Amino acid sequence: MSRADRMYALDHLGLPQGFHPSRASSLKLAETLDADSIIVGSYLTDGSGIVAEARLLDVPHLRMGEPVTARGEMSNMISVFDSLAWKLTRQLDPNFKVSEETFVAADSSVRLAAFEQYIRGITEPDQTERLRHLNQSVLLSPEFSPAWMALGREEYAGQQYELAAAAFAKVGANNADGLEAGFFRGLSLLFSGDYPHAEEAFTGVSRVLPLAAVLNNQGVAVNRQGHDGSALFRAAVEADPNEADYHFNLAVSLKRHGGFDAEALTELAQCLRLRPNDVEALEVQKEWTKPAQAKAPQVRPAMAAGEPDNLGKPEEPAKAKADPLERIQRSFDAVAFHQAALMLEQVDAARLQALGPQERAQKLAAQAHDYFQRGLLLEAERLYQDAMAADGNVAAVHAGLAEIRERTGDDKAARKEAVASLELLPSVDAYLVLGRLDFAAGHMDQVTYETGEALKIDPKSKAAQALWQQVQAKQAPKK
Repeated sequence: MSRADRMYALDHLGLPQGFHPSRASSLKLAETLDADSIIVGSYLTDGSGIVAEARLLDVPHLRMGEPVTARGEMSNMISVFDSLAWKLTRQLDPNFKVSEETFVAADSSVRLAAFEQYIRGITEPDQTERLRHLNQSVLLSPEFSPAWMALGREEYAGQQYELAAAAFAKVGANNADGLEAGFFRGLSLLFSGDYPHAEEAFTGVSRVLPLAAVLNNQGVAVNRQGHDGSALFRAAVEADPNEADYHFNLAVSLKRHGGFDAEALTELAQCLRLRPNDVEALEVQKEWTKPAQAKAPQVRPAMAAGEPDNLGKPEEPAKAKADPLERIQRSFDAVAFHQAALMLEQVDAARLQALGPQERAQKLAAQAHDYFQRGLLLEAERLYQDAMAADGNVAAVHAGLAEIRERTGDDKAARKEAVASLELLPSVDAYLVLGRLDFAAGHMDQVTYETGEALKIDPKSKAAQALWQQVQAKQAPKK
């Protein structure tokens, strides 16, 4: 459940946001949220150290799990709670395959001071103070996506749309908030008049989840550039035929781009069937269905002697009303997005299951490598472990796990995986893992060999060239 969901539950129960619930109150909150499980626990501080304990509570069966504990220095508080979270995750899902080291390392770039500023930024009652803390958080940890997301929401709420768009752009596409950030970035760009980039933002979201609200706003961005977004509005209507605004937008777009007057009137009528008291739609319908002669200029009859010299001239027609603007869908349905994302994952999983074990492992390894390159360690290891379960004899899987183990500081496991990969198939990645480990250990002969082998496979590899230069610099005679 998101923080917004929890705040809703507190408000629904008439409790303040800063309320610290007892176990009984926690159960009441869980029932309000319809949650299956909640976490209850406590922490103790002792000088510079912290000990945290937590237990899972199965809400439907009122059953407590075994307590789990994590401890460490206050300066490493994020790692302490990540360790606690990993243990709880394993209790919830015994088949969770990501190692604790990777789980903890995923947040290693976030500074404790940045996390503190983020917490202050989402809990302060004053908006100016919230903005100050959130700006400080992203300054301290520029890769901290939750802080950028919170900052974007604050700027958007304050109608600082250009600043909001810039903040939402910093949230990684593969982050848990990535789709929502893309949606609100598109809205921010729409409201600031940057229609080409708004279209780009909504297109990025619709490629992953072509939901009606996204397609509608993508169509608005297209139409505001003077192009025809009717196809997108049609797709929005097909995705959600019970939303009056999508029919209204399709009608406006068809009418504006000509040749579809009858269909435009049909869509407008459908809008009014869904929302009979829509004042704007009623006025538009009245304007569009005026008799033709009422819209044509009228010729004045001849005037009596002495009247102004404009005999026989047509009267000035009443100014035609401007075309109505397309309606923007402003609300983000997080539940719908999450459900659609889950369905896509299930479809993707079914597609992978249809492949043979080796091909499935290769596909998963390629996806995992892409995640690793973008710094998404948790996602990368999860996919590599799935690939290993499919076929443990794919060299790229072992090479990828070697890189992850190296990144998380487990040199022994990294070396083991790199060697296993090379036994299956020589690769640049596996040789470079061994080369970096041997360089750190001062085994220069081994590094020279491993780097040379990597360059034989790919002479243009920048990583191999950089390591080779380090070796040469290290071995150069001192003057």
